[in-house]
Amino acid sequence: MKNSKFKKIIISSIISNFALLTFNFPLHALEANKKILPNGLTVLHSEKHNLPIVMITMIVKAGVLDEPKEKAGLAYLTAELLDEGTKSRKSSEISEEIEFIGAGLGASAGSDYTTLTLSVLKKDIEKGFELFSDILLNPVFPKEELDRKRELIKGSLRQREEDPSFLAERSFKKEAFGEHPYGRLVEGSTETLSEITREDLLGFHLKYFIPNNAILSVVGDITHDELSSLTKKYLGTWKIAELPEKKIHPMNEEKIKKAVKIDKDVTQATIIIGHLGISSDNPDYYAVSVMNYILGSGGFASRLMQKIRDELGLAYDVRSFFTQSKEKGLFQAQVQTKNESANTAAEEILKQIEKIRNETVSDEELSGAKDYLTGSFPRRLDTGRKIADFLATVEFYNLGLDYAEKYAPFINAVTKEDVLRVAGKYLDAENFILVIVADQKKAGLKY
Repeated sequence: MKNSKFKKIIISSIISNFALLTFNFPLHALEANKKILPNGLTVLHSEKHNLPIVMITMIVKAGVLDEPKEKAGLAYLTAELLDEGTKSRKSSEISEEIEFIGAGLGASAGSDYTTLTLSVLKKDIEKGFELFSDILLNPVFPKEELDRKRELIKGSLRQREEDPSFLAERSFKKEAFGEHPYGRLVEGSTETLSEITREDLLGFHLKYFIPNNAILSVVGDITHDELSSLTKKYLGTWKIAELPEKKIHPMNEEKIKKAVKIDKDVTQATIIIGHLGISSDNPDYYAVSVMNYILGSGGFASRLMQKIRDELGLAYDVRSFFTQSKEKGLFQAQVQTKNESANTAAEEILKQIEKIRNETVSDEELSGAKDYLTGSFPRRLDTGRKIADFLATVEFYNLGLDYAEKYAPFINAVTKEDVLRVAGKYLDAENFILVIVADQKKAGLKY
């Protein structure tokens, strides 16, 4: 028994170390093949034989957008319970078999889709695929596991009520998105979680977990023939079905200005300022990336950091970003500062937004942003896990498998005029949501 446990630890350690190793290949070498199987499953494959490991990512096109409002958290619970029991295995048996081969198996749900992942050594790929397909195709969602998981999530949500950042994020999303599903927590709420039954989970899985509604990305030490054999053996019985009708969720894009003040006994004010952003397939995405790097995502090089941290000394960290979503996402700038300096920090964020909307950026800022964005891009693809996730994601967002090759030329093509144009189009210093979690008496926010 001790030797078996020691073996598990060693194998798990090997996979963890492999996951940290880089591939060190040029972007033009990121070759991936795409194939659609007879059952409608999209399969992406990239062969990498330098490490004896295989990384698998599957995206099922089912998330918060596909669940009823009154049962918010259904997609999240479905994902959480996939490996908690199948028709042939108990939860403990799945865990034991995965641990024995030192593999990693998991699932999670987000706003747009559900993700299943497998990390496994090449020599154990057969067993890994068997377990992966079992939780994908045959979950039974045991009631006792549902009850246990539901209470765990409720407990986590109650604990997070003490976190100012959580309160600010939740409030900001709700105000910005309104009744749109993106405005809800992926986990749902304590109230909606109580409404979800085992039958709901079975129905959601039956409706959305179908091959023609999924993308399989496989990267690593596996040939085309080996992959074809495994998919035929373990996913060949996965039957094509009628695609569920996608629900239409109108997004209220009316411009508003609103301040939400949440009073809490804290020494630091948490501030978020922002509004609706852009979708992932927006052709202005590249120009927006350059613009936002200069404004607030460029670390110590960003204008927000230089002004609010370096010059004014109001915060340790301040940043801005655009969220990635199938539908329109968010733009937000956020900072934590002393209650007493909340007004000054908020004012400065708005000043910097207004400035980049109306004044052309410098040559140095533009070249610095391009150098960083193109130079750091390969780090998004330096492990098998990152590549598997990347391929599945770009396929889901219809960005094209040549996205890695196109990225640098598109970024380098952005001009100062493009930056000024997209800042004026996608940033607003007059109509915005401002959320502040603070000791409101000390903060005295004027908005």
